[in-house]
Amino acid sequence: MPIPRLPRCCGFVLMSSLIPACQGPSTSSAPPVTPVTQRGPDVDTYFGTPVPDPYRWLEDADGAETAAWVAAQNRVTRAWIDAVPEREAIEARLRALWNYERHGVPRREGERWFYERNDGLQNQPVWYVTESLDAPGRALLDPNTLSQDGTRSVGDATPSPGGALFAYSVAEAGSDWETVHVRDVESGTDLEDRVDWVKFSNTAWSSDGGGFYYSTFAQRDTRSTARLEGQELRYHRLGTPQAEDRLVCARPDEPEWGFSAEVSDDGTLLAIRVTRGTDPRTQLFVQDLVRPNARVIELVTGFDAEFEFVEKSGRTLYVKTDLDAPLKRIVAIDLARPAREHWREVVPERPGRTLVAALLAGGQLVCSYLEDAHSTLDVVAPEDGARRAVELPGLCTLGAFAGRPRERELRFAWSSFTQPACIERLDLETLARRRWTAPRTAFDPARYVTTLEFAASRDGTRVPYFLTHAVGAPPGPATPCLLYGYGGFDVSITPEFSPAVMGWLELGGSYASAVLRGGGEYGRAWHAAGTGLTKQNTFDDFIACAEHLVASGRTSVAKLAIHGRSNGGLLVGAVLNQRPELFGAAVPGVGVLDLLRYQHFTIGWAWESDYGLSDRSQAEFAALHAYSPVHTTRAGTHYPATLITTADHDDRVVPAHSYKYAAALQAAQSGPAPILLRVDVRAGHGTGKPTAARIEEWADVWAFLWRALGQSGAGQT
Repeated sequence: MPIPRLPRCCGFVLMSSLIPACQGPSTSSAPPVTPVTQRGPDVDTYFGTPVPDPYRWLEDADGAETAAWVAAQNRVTRAWIDAVPEREAIEARLRALWNYERHGVPRREGERWFYERNDGLQNQPVWYVTESLDAPGRALLDPNTLSQDGTRSVGDATPSPGGALFAYSVAEAGSDWETVHVRDVESGTDLEDRVDWVKFSNTAWSSDGGGFYYSTFAQRDTRSTARLEGQELRYHRLGTPQAEDRLVCARPDEPEWGFSAEVSDDGTLLAIRVTRGTDPRTQLFVQDLVRPNARVIELVTGFDAEFEFVEKSGRTLYVKTDLDAPLKRIVAIDLARPAREHWREVVPERPGRTLVAALLAGGQLVCSYLEDAHSTLDVVAPEDGARRAVELPGLCTLGAFAGRPRERELRFAWSSFTQPACIERLDLETLARRRWTAPRTAFDPARYVTTLEFAASRDGTRVPYFLTHAVGAPPGPATPCLLYGYGGFDVSITPEFSPAVMGWLELGGSYASAVLRGGGEYGRAWHAAGTGLTKQNTFDDFIACAEHLVASGRTSVAKLAIHGRSNGGLLVGAVLNQRPELFGAAVPGVGVLDLLRYQHFTIGWAWESDYGLSDRSQAEFAALHAYSPVHTTRAGTHYPATLITTADHDDRVVPAHSYKYAAALQAAQSGPAPILLRVDVRAGHGTGKPTAARIEEWADVWAFLWRALGQSGAGQT
């Protein structure tokens, strides 16, 4: 969910001059007339409690009645947003803010380097190859040529050992389903190989470059109502049909298990990460790739902790784990004596810092940590544990990094709320840094500052949040503030650059990003405290941040908006229903909003580790029923202005969640504020969304908030 420049530009002045002052809140007038949604007779009974589900018919995403209802909702939303006279100026400024060159972290294979680059407004980034990072690369793969509207995107992309071939997966219209193709790097043409029905998968090449491992599902049903399980790990040998792909690992007796593969740098070992839904606790299997027909060995079993393969050195495996270390550590496992009693701790747990990622580069273990949700970086000698710190700039996030055991150099990206990703080259012997790319944007980061604040949750827990605002203009009660949150699935929310947020800051707003229980910022205990029967802690934490912003005078209820996507969409829906009087506006995006039935759609069952199941126990049902947004709207309530966003091709969090919530909230609303639904077409959960579509969506969101919050002067910062 995550992350110099031109001389001081005129963008801030441009935004101020294009957008006139508002005349006060626009929601005081009559709300828009939204479609009346037909109520059906469906009722489910959970442990003796009947629960009506009147909008179940909206679960039929392809039905004619649903399509007509969605079209009617979109017309109302479009009319309300298009009535904002500043909407076009907002979109124009967002387009300028998005228009900057950005690169991915380069990866080396043989004598070639591979990296992504977007020249600014390209719908999809282009893959380049070069023989030197000091020379311009040539375009190897341009996804923008795969479709006219930019809705075909490349997911995983991996060069083969030596760099002769390039495997890449393509998704259509935001779907999680992908097809893998293989390109010859020298000629730029594709081989005949095509691997379909790939999902939630990386591509791991065998050392000879003759094929790759991938994850797929025996069940191949794209309907949103189809429960998807039974993942398999297979190996595709180049030049052979997919039907002949070798089955490497599968467990038909455990349909909820998932498998992903990684080949050690020396090519001798296959490491298989075994998951169970989205539970961070995993197992680790291995296979010797030197001995022909070697069987898969279940090295670490039990699902009692997280186990993540770092790298192999000789007969030693380095593994990141939270076993007996809630903030995580690295252990060495001798393949000749793999029992747990023989494991050796190489990088111990660090008090106050959560280990989030590690790799072996230049013979050193490079370890990325979080300290109060911002990054630190250490280089650790595996022999004696000697630790050296790499200096990073302030409140930033370390993004992707790349290096090899025999390389002396590490490449990594860092970013912040106001600084787009810069890519550095780090000499692992001297720790000297050399910048490879530094984006030049139309946004002046020197005009804004980020501080780390803390609120107290209902049970006294200290909850951090980052607050970004204009330098020299502390936010006050008249300042529009957007509070963002996620709080789930062990995902860490850290400083991250977004051109959209820059547009909000230039409008005169402030931006707050909350660090909530359920995330991974403070390790295993922090995550567990926001899951299952304790999920309410996540909502209490978010409410505490909102209350702190208001109580400290940094904004006011009338100017406070909340936003989150996916699990964050659930967050926004839950707190909106619980505390409607605390917010001026809300934007829940692609949210998990029906907590009683989420497990019945596509991959929804995999979220059980965070949410629990409504039909498993009375306690779980009661907890879910108490906060499920679809089920906790209250008739006669004055809800703040709300824009619910989703996409018609979302096959992860199916759009029925948002449809049902919109219908329920519209029926319950008794106040003057609008309850609107915006449904994207030919789009999915968000991955691979074209740049043009992103800009259009954020222009709609900012225009909605501009009108809903009654902002009365742009750029007054």
